[in-house]
Amino acid sequence: MNPRPAALPLLALLVAMPALAAPPAGTQPAGSNPSVAAFHHPDTLQWTDVPPNLPRGARLAILSGDPFQRGPFVIRLQVPAGYTLPPHWHSMVENVTVLSGSLHLGMGDVLDVGAARELPAGGFHSISARVHHFAFSPSGAVVQIHGEGPFDIQYVNPSDNPDPDVIR
Repeated sequence: MNPRPAALPLLALLVAMPALAAPPAGTQPAGSNPSVAAFHHPDTLQWTDVPPNLPRGARLAILSGDPFQRGPFVIRLQVPAGYTLPPHWHSMVENVTVLSGSLHLGMGDVLDVGAARELPAGGFHSISARVHHFAFSPSGAVVQIHGEGPFDIQYVNPSDNPDPDVIR
């Protein structure tokens, strides 16, 4: 029989909890590590043009991690009205949340507008690795994408890749 009381691990956890508590929302202690706690106000996001392997016109903001390296990441993608992303797939799971506007998503090797499903603001979709899919936004949208990096995009039809440096 173990002489140690069963309540001892619970007591240790209760003593440690104040040290594990997060600071109040909207505050970041001086000298804190932004890789541990990062606050992003929508008005101060750093938007850049998308990489050359994505259709032009969209903008990208990195919120957490580095989507091009191993590890977790969170990015936002802002697409204009009429933006289309041809059939493609990713090596890792892609999680998409529509923050504003709407995004239409479809599965398969061909961009079939009639087969796509609209994902309105607040909608979420998780796409397994290597699943062929496409997206378009008739009205424009802001979507948040998170997953494990490196984030890649492989076009079903290599000629759909807009990157001029890709050998076709």
